[in-house]
Formats: sequence, C-alpha cells, structure tokens
Amino acid sequence: MPVPWFLLSLALGRSPVVLSLERLVGPQDATHCSPGLSCRLWDSDILCLPGDIVPAPGPVLAPTHLQTELVLRCQKETDCDLCLRVAVHLAVHGHWEEPEDEEKFGGAADSGVEEPRNASLQAQVVLSFQAYPTARCVLLEVQVPAALVQFGQSVGSVVYDCFEAALGSEVRIWSYTQPRYEKELNHTQQLPALPWLNVSADGDNVHLVLNVSEEQHFGLSLYWNQVQGPPKPRWHKNLVWPLEPDSVRTNICPFREDPRAHQNLWQAARLQLLTLQSWLLDAPCSLPAEAALCWRAPGGDPCQPLVPPLSWENVTVDKVLEFPLLKGHPNLCVQVNSSEKLQLQECLWADSLGPLKDDVLLLETRGPQDNRSLCALEPSGCTSLPSKASTRAARLGEYLLQDLQSGQCLQLWDDDLGALWACPMDKYIHKRWALVWLACLLFAAALSLILLLKKDHAKGWLRLLKQDVRSGAAARGRAALLLYSADDSGFERLVGALASALCQLPLRVAVDLWSRRELSAQGPVAWFHAQRRQTLQEGGVVVLLFSPGAVALCSEWLQDGVSGPGAHGPHDAFRASLSCVLPDFLQGRAPGSYVGACFDRLLHPDAVPALFRTVPVFTLPSQLPDFLGALQQPRAPRSGRLQERAEQVSRALQPALDSYFHPPGTPAPGRGVGPGAGPGAGDGT
Repeated sequence: MPVPWFLLSLALGRSPVVLSLERLVGPQDATHCSPGLSCRLWDSDILCLPGDIVPAPGPVLAPTHLQTELVLRCQKETDCDLCLRVAVHLAVHGHWEEPEDEEKFGGAADSGVEEPRNASLQAQVVLSFQAYPTARCVLLEVQVPAALVQFGQSVGSVVYDCFEAALGSEVRIWSYTQPRYEKELNHTQQLPALPWLNVSADGDNVHLVLNVSEEQHFGLSLYWNQVQGPPKPRWHKNLVWPLEPDSVRTNICPFREDPRAHQNLWQAARLQLLTLQSWLLDAPCSLPAEAALCWRAPGGDPCQPLVPPLSWENVTVDKVLEFPLLKGHPNLCVQVNSSEKLQLQECLWADSLGPLKDDVLLLETRGPQDNRSLCALEPSGCTSLPSKASTRAARLGEYLLQDLQSGQCLQLWDDDLGALWACPMDKYIHKRWALVWLACLLFAAALSLILLLKKDHAKGWLRLLKQDVRSGAAARGRAALLLYSADDSGFERLVGALASALCQLPLRVAVDLWSRRELSAQGPVAWFHAQRRQTLQEGGVVVLLFSPGAVALCSEWLQDGVSGPGAHGPHDAFRASLSCVLPDFLQGRAPGSYVGACFDRLLHPDAVPALFRTVPVFTLPSQLPDFLGALQQPRAPRSGRLQERAEQVSRALQPALDSYFHPPGTPAPGRGVGPGAGPGAGDGT
C-alpha cells in the first residue's frame, strides 16, 4: 500500500517530526557495489534453497555483515512505498592449498597453478527476505579484481534496492553464497509502528485515539469486520482538532462476493460432536448455512440426505445445534450447505461408534388413520417393502420386515410423521457365502467319488495327458540365444552354420544374423535386452560363443567398465550385450541360464576370462555331446540319441570349419590371433 509522506513522518517518532528518506524512482529492483567491484542482479527471483555447506576450493568471497536502510520507492511524486535497502559486506576467506608436488620435492609448482592466484574472484550472493506474508530470494553476481584479493580482508559491499515492507512488520534477512561455503548471515529488524495510534476495547465499544498535531493533514481508513446481525451504531468524538465537517465515509466489503474468500473460510471450518445429539460448526466467521443429516453406505456411494422426513436446519457458527436422534450410528453424517452448495460433510459418530456398517436404513412413513409404509434407502432411491424389484433390499425384503417386527433393528429417530430404523445385513451375507461354500464342497466330493469309481480310467487319462504335455514341450524345443563377437565375415558364416545345425534339433535358436531388420530398427542394446528377457522367462539358455575378439572385448569391459570404440560392426549384439550379461555373472545368476563355447582350433578354454568360466565352457566340435546335453531342459532325461545328434551337428558344421581354417602353412589374417589363441591357431596343427 502506498505510504504518504505524512504517514512516515508520524510513524517514525512519538513526536510529529519529518524524517527525510531517500526516494527511489521507478518500479524496478537495482543493485550497485563499492568502487572497484562489478555486480549484476539476476532478472527474476530464485528459489530459497541454501543447500549444504561444502568445502571451499580456495579463496572465496563470503558475506560478513548485513546493513539495512529505509528508503522510499515512488511510482509518482505522491505515490511511494516503504522499502528496505540491504547492503552486504564481503571479505575474502580461505587460502590456496599447496600442490602435492611442491610439498614432496620442495620445488615450485607447475606454472599453470600460479594463474588462478592472480585471477579475479567471483561469487553468487543470495539475499533471502521474509516478512509475513511475503518471502523473496534474489541473486547478486559479484566480481572482485585480483588487485583487491587479500586473504581475510574486506573487499567492499554490494547494495540491493530494495525489498518492500509494511509499517510495524518484522522482517528477517539471510545472506549466503551459492554454493554455500559458510553458515549464512541473518538479520532481524522491526520496522517502525504507529506510536501515535492507540486502540482499546471495552465490551462492544472500541476506542481509537490519534495523537497528532492540529495542523497535520492526513487520511485514515478503518476496516470494520461486520458479522451477521443488525448493524451496530458507530459513535465518534473529535478530541484533537477543531470540529469541522466530517470526511466522506464509504462502506466497502471486498470479500463478500469473492469465491476464493468463501473457499478459504470453509477449508478452515470444522464440525465438532459434543454429545450424542449435539454438535456445533466451528468457523472463523459467520456465513449463512443450513445443515441436515444424511446416510452413507459403505462402498463409496454418495451420502443420501434424509430430507424428508427430516428437514434442513439453519446453522449459526459456534452455536450448539441438536438433532432429534434417539441413537447414534456410524453411517449417519452431517451435511452443511451454503448458497445451495455442499461445503462440509462429516460422519461425526464414526469416531466413537466405529467404521461404516453394512446396514440398511428403513424409512417409516405414518399417515392418517394409523396407516404406515416402509421403504429401504438404496443408491437408486427408496425401495418400497415388500417389492418385486431386483435390488438387494427388495430380494431381502421379507427378512428385513421380520427383523423389524422382532426388534432386531435399531431405531434412530421417531416422530409423529415417521421413524428411521437401521437393520443389519451381515448375517444375510454370511448365509449366502455359506451356501456358496457348501455348493463347492458338494461339487468337490462328487468329483472325488467319480474319480474313485473310475480309477483305472482316470490313471490312463492322466498318463495320456502327461505324454501330450511332454511331447508338446519336446516339439516346441528350448529357447537358445546365441551371442558372439563379429570378428570378421568368415567367423560370421561359421556362427551361422552352427545356428542352422542347432535348429535341426529341438531348439529354438535366436541369433542377430537372422534379425538384422529388427536389430537396425531397435538398436543392438534394445534388441538384446528383449531377446534375453524372453529367453530367460521361457526357461531358455544364453550361449556365449567366445573368440579372440570376444575375449579382448570382455577383458576391456572388466578392466575399464565401459567399452571403448573399436572396429565392430553396427549390428554387433555381443558388444551391446555386455552391459547386461556382466551383472548376471557378478551377482551369481548365470549358472543354469548361461553356457560358454569356443572352437577347437581358434581359442583355448583357459583364455576365457575367469568370471565367465563360472558356467560350463565347451570346445566345439570335440565336446559337442556335452554341449548339446547342457542345452537340453534342466529336468529333461538324457536321451540315448544325444551322440547321434552330436554327430549330425558335427557333419553340418564341418564344411564351415574347413572353409574357415586354411590348410597348414597358409595364414589367415585375423584368425588365431588374440588372447589365448590355441597352439595350432594359424598354422593348422
């Protein structure tokens, strides 16, 4: 709110004197600093997050003292706001750490270390301002030239214009740097109040005394909190200045039609249960409202107002209200409406009587000549009893009427026009579940009897079913994912021949050679992750086919943790798979799900890294029977045809092996060269 000059004059002292304050023109914040320093204010406020204290890397700028000053920020000549100017004094703290080389050898450090000592210092200084209900944080960038950098010495100050504040308020200011190297500075200041204004109360009478000089001209605005009820007379008497015509008075209620003010009011309102029948509405101020009882059934259905037979009652804030109830019930709730809108709803009796119950509320309506009718309150409406409708209450209507006549229902309200009854439904639900369980038991007993009477037939049927399952599983085959390093095109042809030979067995082989389109679309990492997850979920096996290139790549991963660039193709799934294969081996999940293999004349098994030898590693084709046995289902019996299948795979693989390994004396570039290559690699032995 703009602060006139006369108001500041009266506020800053008990005697009416004028205190000259500096005037700032314009609405924008600004900053300036001591000579020699350069500073800049960020364009917008920042979040007030000091963070933890971190060690200083060397000499840093740190706030040492806060100083404040009252100024005026003026939009126009007579439109000014009270503002708080803040000055932050800075000093250089910390020191350069001596390099380790200089400590060990006593020589001078590298010339590159001397350069930061002669450089300027920069800092980001945060100013945090809090004055109810305002909180702001601004960021100031400060730079100190190297000539002013002296350890432990003040380098000057940076001034911020300015934080708006109100008369009589308490403001708190913090200052720290980002990152924070030291504990933040804090400063608390109480702004001047109005010592010339005295307010006292005597019952409904409020006394307002102004102690100002006779010739002082000023304006005064009073806020009158008018509650419900007839307006009270206001009487005033001029005790200071001569009687003159009174100024124009207005009656302004800015929040009466503001929906946000009403929303804030109802968020602060609460319903309180005093006794079984009495309660009150606790709210900050009075508003027109009305209340009624409603019935809330478990299951999330809306609370249904009990109007009629009950009626809406006007509510007065902080006044005890009563409902003509005979008994309380946890399903009874209170609804409070204002301006034909539901504002509050609370089940006041649930705290003392427990959670909601699965009871049915019966409404009894009494007419002339002792005529009465009953209906059951349901989400779809009130169902007459007895009724042929398809609702739950209609199906149990006869039982509910019997319970009502036998006194098993709880009467909640009674009047000449009707009554309310709460009838329990738990026993009927238990009966229905008991019938369901009984039917299940009878069915199980009948099935057991049939199986006993036809024992031989049942055994034959189970035997056939077991054979069908086994034959289906065998026909479908175990999933196998083949991973290799694409050392060269010849090795890729050798891998393709092995995969084709394995497909002739009851195996479902997946290899990147046959999925180049999917590999290019998804990328090697995504393609391998999907294939590995599917293979292991189906109880399959991952085959690691080691070659000199694969061993080198594994060793590189184990040493550095990452794969450096190499001469590998864009479709090398083995290179992409190491990020997921290694955790399985490091965490002991590989046995039973992984096997290793290598070719006899290309790589010796001992060349495989020790981490991967935690699973069986077979040489091909010399150990083909054992290799094929490891690829079978874990619980599958060893077939007598295993040797026959090994010979079949060996015959299919032999042409590819002959074309890959050259005759003796003829070197093959890139083959047999690498970590642990066999002794005959490259010479045909």
